[in-house]
Parts: sequence; structure tokens; C-alpha cells
Amino acid sequence: MTSSFRAAVAIALMLVAGATASCSSQTPPPPADQHATLGAMTPAVSVKELMHSLIDPGSDYIFNAVGTVMTKDGPVDTSPTTDEDWEKLKMGAVTMAEGASLLKLRRPFAPPGDLNDSVGADATELSPDAITAKVDADPVEWNARVEALRNVGLEVLEIVKRKDVAELSDAAANLDNACESCHKVYWYPKEDAEWYRKLDKRLKDYSDKAGTATR
Repeated sequence: MTSSFRAAVAIALMLVAGATASCSSQTPPPPADQHATLGAMTPAVSVKELMHSLIDPGSDYIFNAVGTVMTKDGPVDTSPTTDEDWEKLKMGAVTMAEGASLLKLRRPFAPPGDLNDSVGADATELSPDAITAKVDADPVEWNARVEALRNVGLEVLEIVKRKDVAELSDAAANLDNACESCHKVYWYPKEDAEWYRKLDKRLKDYSDKAGTATR
């Protein structure tokens, strides 16, 4: 092997090594966007329907997990005792934890034509447009209140894992607070003495109409 041939081989090896190093130093391509891969989500129902058909029924599993039942022998405290009881409670927790996240997906606040109880002098609720305007004005608050609801679901999931009956009353109170504090901002226009007067009048009128219809 001549010296010139050995020099040529050495140069070729150096070029190959340089090319390999250059390739290995390049930044790998970013991973595919998971959301783009799965496709955009499209809401099927309004917030009002989502609450009615999913979140509200799911909350009952938590609210009803502990309580007091009146029997002929007096009050009896109730709590989860069987695997089935704990499984129902877990269903409620999962509904809160996952269902709450669906509230972050932009959707109408009520079905078309549904104005809530927002019409007339005795109206006790905000209209869907008014609720939308509040969310648009401060989306951070809306997301924070959604997270508060979701956190209760996560809290109850941990309680189910430990089967800790002692913490269930506090969890139910936390759920009630998360729900009502959100309703006061986005559903009720102003919860004061006048608001309760209007609500009582609405309930009385409804009761009177129901009584007349059954006679």
C-alpha cells in the first residue's frame, strides 16, 4: 500500500466520521402533537345539558355517600360498607374529575332557545348570553372554578382508595362549596333578599299551577 493510497483512505474516514457526528448532533424532530393526532373535540351538548345529564347525577354519588336516614326506630347514619357502595362512590369521583374538564371545552351555555329563568321582573337566573359575557371577560376565573370542581373528584378518588369514611363528609361539603360558589357567579344574578323573594314567588306560582292541574 503506497503512502498516497493510505492518505486517501485516512481522508475518506475523516469525512465519514465528520458526517456521522454532524447527523448525531442535530436536534431530533419534535414529537407529534397528541391533540392534533387525536383530532379536535366537538361538544355535543350545552353546559346546561352537560350539568343535567352528567355532572349533576355524578355528584349525587358523593352527596349521598354519607347521611342520616329516618326510620321507624329513629335516625340511622349511613356510609359506604360494601364494595358496591365504594364502586358507586368511585363512579361519582371519576365523573367529577373527568366531566369537569369538559367544561373547559367551549360550548353554548344552554340549548338553542333556552334563556334560563332570565326573562321578566321576577327572573332569578342569568341568560346564556350574560353568562358567556362573564366567562369571556375573565376566562381565568372560569377555569379556576372548573379546577376546583375537578379537585373534589380527585380528592374523592383518594378517599375511595383508602376507604376512609371519616373524610367523606368534608368531601361532600367541598363539592357543595365548589358548585354553589360557581353558581353564584355564573348562574344567579344576585343572591340577596330580593333574589330569594323572587325565587319563593316562582316556586309558589309553580306549586299553585301544579295543584290546579291535578284537581
